[in-house]
Amino acid sequence: MSNKLIPFDVASFLETDEAIGEYLTQVLSDGDSEEFVRAIGYVAKARGMSNVAQATGLGRASLYKALSPGAKPRFDTVVKVMHALGVELRASATGRGSV
Repeated sequence: MSNKLIPFDVASFLETDEAIGEYLTQVLSDGDSEEFVRAIGYVAKARGMSNVAQATGLGRASLYKALSPGAKPRFDTVVKVMHALGVELRASATGRGSV
């Protein structure tokens, strides 16, 4: 008997606002900006890339390109996408500042 592996799709697990929030919080806490952009792409895929593109005013192909591995999207693009996804970033002091 042989086992067949199926491709893993993160977007298929991002079905609720809570799951999306936890996922993005965890990725952001790891501090890898490239992985964070990729995670936003997975969330956009889960919510419907066409819907996100329309809400941001960006073309669907442009959105895929901006959120693809290795892409370096502008911060305003990230903010537009986050807003369209209904996700907000928050900052809090850690008390570890050295300045």
